[in-house]
Amino acid sequence: MGKLVVNQDKIPSIDELIKICPFGAMENNGGKVEINSGCKMCKLCVKKGPVGAVEFIEEEIIEIDKSLWNGIAVYVDHVEGEIHPVTLELIGKAKELASKINHPVYCIFMGENIKDKGEELLHYGVNEVFIYDDAELKDFRIEPYTAVFEDFINKVKPTAILVGATTIGRSLAPRVAARFRTGLTADCTILDIKENTDLVQIRPAFGGNIMAQIVTPNNRPQLATVRYKVMSAPKRNAEASGKISICEISKDKLASNINVLNVIPKEKETGISDAEVIVAVGRALKSEKDLSMIKELAELLNGEVAVTRPLIESGWADAKRQVGLSGRTVRPKLIIACGISGAVQFTAGMNNSDYIFAINIDEKAPIFKVAHYGVVGDIYEIIPQLIEQIKLSREA
Repeated sequence: MGKLVVNQDKIPSIDELIKICPFGAMENNGGKVEINSGCKMCKLCVKKGPVGAVEFIEEEIIEIDKSLWNGIAVYVDHVEGEIHPVTLELIGKAKELASKINHPVYCIFMGENIKDKGEELLHYGVNEVFIYDDAELKDFRIEPYTAVFEDFINKVKPTAILVGATTIGRSLAPRVAARFRTGLTADCTILDIKENTDLVQIRPAFGGNIMAQIVTPNNRPQLATVRYKVMSAPKRNAEASGKISICEISKDKLASNINVLNVIPKEKETGISDAEVIVAVGRALKSEKDLSMIKELAELLNGEVAVTRPLIESGWADAKRQVGLSGRTVRPKLIIACGISGAVQFTAGMNNSDYIFAINIDEKAPIFKVAHYGVVGDIYEIIPQLIEQIKLSREA
């Protein structure tokens, strides 16, 4: 990175210099040239302006000592000690990354009365679980949770931290990243690590049209959030390994301007995130009433109905049933894609399914590139036949 420096005494004509900028990023402020936020760093003012009037100065990059940072840490997302499954998925990925650089795997677990719950994590190959157990951490409040995270990082110095992209994770990770002036990549779909411990964070960008590869080589720790169902959880070992470390933090650091008066449990919903069978439909559906045949197929298979974004925008389904980059990530045993073209925005949310069965009238549709099985045909002809065959097989 660098910056532009304006040498006022070397500008013969302010108006002529300002005209050079095609973005209108230079202003005359009381006889002085100032550069505003419209600057694109094209450097035309340096190249075409009066000699020495505007200079581009490279900022000195202070390289950090990466050897001081050791370990891959996972934030334990939970509700009253009940660990969210995304935590186990991140432990699996952390173990994979750590094995490449010979680093340990840590977990940071904060809450109240959670010491016994931390033992469960040792069955998944974690080297050490750092537990912060305090009454002030019973309910999630951003100030004390950030303070605990800061204390953990300062003590342990993990080179990378993985956080689940849950409601709490999406709130906590940016605050921690800002406190340590480090980078944070949200909703990563692929994670890898270099020999020098630089975390390679890959995620869709520009509406899913490209896969951006992001690294933060001069900042530690490195933070990334990952959605539920993107990574694979490791198998639970019968025997526990690793150790539990109980951590203390001063009470004054747990002070908060938020007081939790009451917590009302949310009713559990049956959604697509945990469904083992999903029947998904796209813009091939001609009318809202035609969703009935999709629902019938899903019910026969004990599955859930999912949709793509066009159907959400049409108001035909709840947004919680959308699969894709702007919806939910799913990983069912079987997904049937009915009349879905297979744009990357959709496939990025379901391509880790065990079996993908696609029905599309266009034999060149991208969905067939990710599908394990496919039928070229009209969903209005295929699905009724499929429903009929399932009913006949059950009667037999």
